Formats: sequence, structure tokens, C-alpha cells
Amino acid sequence: MTFYIDAARVTAAAGAHKTWYLAQLKPNSAAIAERHLNRQGFQTFLPMHAKTDTRRGRFVTSVRPLFPGYIFVAFDAGAGLWCKINSTSGVTSLVRFGSAPAPVPGDLIGTLMARAAGVAEVAEDTSFAPGEKVKMRTGPFVDFIAEVESIAPDQRVWLLMDLMGGKPRVSASTTQLRRL
Repeated sequence: MTFYIDAARVTAAAGAHKTWYLAQLKPNSAAIAERHLNRQGFQTFLPMHAKTDTRRGRFVTSVRPLFPGYIFVAFDAGAGLWCKINSTSGVTSLVRFGSAPAPVPGDLIGTLMARAAGVAEVAEDTSFAPGEKVKMRTGPFVDFIAEVESIAPDQRVWLLMDLMGGKPRVSASTTQLRRL
């Protein structure tokens, strides 16, 4: 699974005693809730991932929230600020068990941020050579390993994939590939 992070998706906030919580969003309100929470000074995190679907016979990759309908929010629960979050536009309520919001383990947030930041820091290398082994990053053959056969002038890469005893020829863009 590929994670994406944008610097605007993780906002900085002052204070060292903040814990991460999960807020449930109203339908299609992630951007609205994130904007309003940021304006109020809350630190938010909305991890995204690439999803490939077929539309009208074509493969289309779009970036979507990893946890649809939820956003992570960091704040000091002891300060009683969680009522402000529940009344924020786009937010339904904080996830809670009982009367108080349930904290999200810090190591989970750290792992998600590290994975997302690691993907964002990887520079795209679009120079491939014939005979080189590559791995598909997106599309119907995600995580399949292929061999570069040739590169067309329009930067389309022709691959030979080892599938079911045969080697079919497949076309891909350079952004869909990753070096092994």
C-alpha cells in the first residue's frame, strides 16, 4: 500500500503534552473539518493513499484518505478542548469509549507519519534501462515484478511480465514503476 503525505496535511501546534485522538467526520467533509480545526489551532493528520480503480475501461489512480470518514487530531484533553472539536464544522464527534475521548496510541501515529513521510521523500527516478528489473507501484499489476523491454520516445515503458508461464508485453508510465 502506498501512503502519501502533504506538508499541509500535518499542521504544527505549540505544546508538548498533546495526545492524538480520532474524530469522526460528516460525509465528504474531510477538507472542511481539517481547515476549521487548523484555524482553531489544532494539530491534524489525514493520511492518504493511492487507489487504482477502473472507469470506462481505463485504470484511474486517485489519492484518497486512508481512513475514510476520520481524521486524527492532537490536543490536550486535560484542558477540556475536546468540546470545541465536537462543534467544529465537518466533524460529527470524537471517537470515545464512555464519556471521555479515546486516545490513539502514539506509536501508531508515529508509524503512519513515518511511512507517509518516507514515501513523500522518495525522489522519482524516471530513467530506466532495457533489461532492468522494476516493480509496479500502481495499476492492476501493483507489486508485480517486470523486466524493462524498451522505452518509447513519449516515456512509455514497455515491460515483459512473467505471468502464468508466459511473458506478456505491458505498457506503463515511468511514474508507475519503482526500481528493485
